[in-house]
Amino acid sequence: MAIEFLSLAYPPLLVFAAALLVLALPRIAGFAVGALSLAAVLAISLVAPEGQHLAGTFLGFEVVPFYVDDFSRMVGLGLGFLGICSVIYAYSSEASETLVAFALVYVASSIGAAFAGDWLVLLFMWELMAVTSTLVVWHYGGEAVRAGFRYAIFHGTGGVLVMMAVAVHYVQTGTFVYTEAGIADGIPALLAVLGMGVNVAFIGFHTWLPDTYPRPHIAASVFLSVYTTKTSAFVLYRAFPVGGESDLSIYVAYMGGLMAVYGATFALLQHDMRALLSYHIQAQLGYIVAGIGIGSNLAVAGAMSHLFNNVLFKSLLFMAVGVVIYRTGEEDLYRLGGLWREMPLTAIGFGLGALSITAIPGFNGYVSKGMIFDAADPHYYGQPEYQALYWLLWLGAIGTLLSFIKLGYYVFFHGESDVEVADAKPGQIVAMLGLGGACLLFGVWWQGLANLAPTIHGSDFAFTYSGGEGHLHPYSPSHLETAGILTGVAALTFVVVRKPLSKLDLGDPAMVVYPATYSVSRWTMLAVTETFAAVDAAVVGAVTRCYWVGNNPVLAVDAAAGRLPDWMVDVDERQPTDGGRPSTIHLRAGIGTTVFLLTIIVTVILWLLVV
Repeated sequence: MAIEFLSLAYPPLLVFAAALLVLALPRIAGFAVGALSLAAVLAISLVAPEGQHLAGTFLGFEVVPFYVDDFSRMVGLGLGFLGICSVIYAYSSEASETLVAFALVYVASSIGAAFAGDWLVLLFMWELMAVTSTLVVWHYGGEAVRAGFRYAIFHGTGGVLVMMAVAVHYVQTGTFVYTEAGIADGIPALLAVLGMGVNVAFIGFHTWLPDTYPRPHIAASVFLSVYTTKTSAFVLYRAFPVGGESDLSIYVAYMGGLMAVYGATFALLQHDMRALLSYHIQAQLGYIVAGIGIGSNLAVAGAMSHLFNNVLFKSLLFMAVGVVIYRTGEEDLYRLGGLWREMPLTAIGFGLGALSITAIPGFNGYVSKGMIFDAADPHYYGQPEYQALYWLLWLGAIGTLLSFIKLGYYVFFHGESDVEVADAKPGQIVAMLGLGGACLLFGVWWQGLANLAPTIHGSDFAFTYSGGEGHLHPYSPSHLETAGILTGVAALTFVVVRKPLSKLDLGDPAMVVYPATYSVSRWTMLAVTETFAAVDAAVVGAVTRCYWVGNNPVLAVDAAAGRLPDWMVDVDERQPTDGGRPSTIHLRAGIGTTVFLLTIIVTVILWLLVV
């Protein structure tokens, strides 16, 4: 009975119902229900049986709303656990009931996309995720409204591309249900990459990230920092699974490497703390995308493990920075300093997240990022064509270390704090230390993470690759040496570049998309509206003239004749109508000219009638 209940308990529906109750119940009771609904998602993800559930038909199409496998289970566990912590954090951060209700519907759509077993259900959840996340941004008002509008345009465009990909996929395969081959190759695969590339922040499509996430309520940023991007990265894997053999895979892999470098570089140049973290969403997504593109068992295990870990440490970092903003009211990291004495628990939370994202041994990011490094390195399990990708991932790792050394140094350790501020509130501390404890747990007990990771889970953590079989050993001497070299290079580099770096404030060149889009949209709108106005005026004028001609035929002939050249007609000036002589028309053209003109007119009329 319990197994049957878990098969029927649809996780997104539980969270959606909780969102409605948040609006109806007293504040503490509503938030408690929201957290409990996500605890139920966590439990269902852990023990629900594998396979298709709630399968049926919709408008004659086969659909699978609830699909459980090793991949969706792992993502569901991460999203559920984070959801619990995020609701607790939002409660202590004075987020409104309306904001949390919007956020829970957003979370429900994200979980629905993760558990979807077909492209049709995915499309519905994908679009609902775009709409509800926009509401989460807009709710804060102010600058968040325009940022939310730009955010909606990006995600609407991406959604249309994904919709087109799914439509062409159905035409080619005859089914919406997921298959082991992923999205159909060719046009569907290309459209899917472009559409999903918006949500996973491909370079050029990424500007909505640093533009949007620094603007809403700090609790909203925590929700936003995970659910859209991580769910979308998971959906990208559904489109390009292990064994999918897509021609685009190598391009996807190298896009991931470029994202890791690009995101880390522009994170390093930021003054705004949440903008820095937003660029690092792109950078860490780069590792996930690279793993998906490589497509080996180890690479995919690393990508999904890093996705799971990213859910934990990225939200933790947004929480810690959010507490700093909540207590100080300051967004610029260079205007802070020495806060570790004022906010020691927040500093610990930040430290746990920073050590995890920078892949320091003993923390979860070290394990998952190491898998992706090994999968790309031709000297381990990679192919020769991924040599350049391996070095891109190296550069991204150094940039990540530099960024978080910079952020931690200027916010918590540089100088003395000139303000007295309280530390995090109890709920904020519980949320941060809960996530930080999970980061530490899966770094030390890496076997637990490997047990969750699809494609390598098992008692001996063996995996297959093109050259044979291998085993996972994240704490081998060579791996620890690599981590030490990366950390040492980054620390020395920071000492050298710290002062000049603090004077740089370079914008992202891709941000030109906003003024360019505004100008193109404005002139396009003006061109369309002015053209419509001209056509409208011409049509109205023509109808008015025809109506007047019908009512005043003599005057119309008189007026038309007045426009003819003098060599054809001689028209007297119009006389007053109160007793004066009416105007007369005297033809000057000869009879031959007149007959010729009449012949041409009649010929044209007959030709038009025949044709």
